[in-house]
This record gives sequence, structure tokens and C-alpha cells, in this order.
Amino acid sequence: MLQDLAPETRLTLMKFVCSFAWADLEIRDEEREFVARLVRRLDLGSEERKQVDGWLELPPPPESVDPTRIPVEHRRVFVEAVRGVIAADGEIAEEERENLALFSALLG
Repeated sequence: MLQDLAPETRLTLMKFVCSFAWADLEIRDEEREFVARLVRRLDLGSEERKQVDGWLELPPPPESVDPTRIPVEHRRVFVEAVRGVIAADGEIAEEERENLALFSALLG
């Protein structure tokens, strides 16, 4: 399913994943590992990897993660990836749970 994503959609997915990793205001090692595995699975190029690394240092600007821009046919993939990153550290903070619920509701 991930391989069906267009290159720009893959990068958008990573932007959302990184944004949700920041929900509790810190990036843990387990979240970094999840992101690294996803980057490999998506087969991102070096420039895209640099962008993802940057989002792990500073979260993407809120206005750049607009759920309405996610293609309808890929929304389930986005929700599953976000669910994966917030669960990666074994702890789901209340703000992460709330953000996931809101994100899922926005995507229908």
C-alpha cells in the first residue's frame, strides 16, 4: 500500500507522522526508529530524508499539515502511520490520543 503513494504523497505522509511525533513535545528514540523504518519502506531519496530529519528536529509548521489535502484513497494509510508513531514509545499521552481522534474524525 505504501508503494502505491505518489512521491509527493509519501513526503506529505512523513510530514504528518513527524508532526504527530511532536504531539507530546518530545521525540523519543522509539519514535525516531519508527520514522526511520517508515522512511526506508517508502524508499525516500536523500533530499526527502533530509526534510524528514529536519522535521524530527523542529516540527513542521501547523499550516503545512492540512488533513483536507490528504487524498481520499490514502487516508487510511495516513491514520495507520500516525497511529504507529504515537504508539511507538509504548506510551500514548492524552494529547496524542486526542489528536489522533480528531485527525481520524477529520478524515472521515
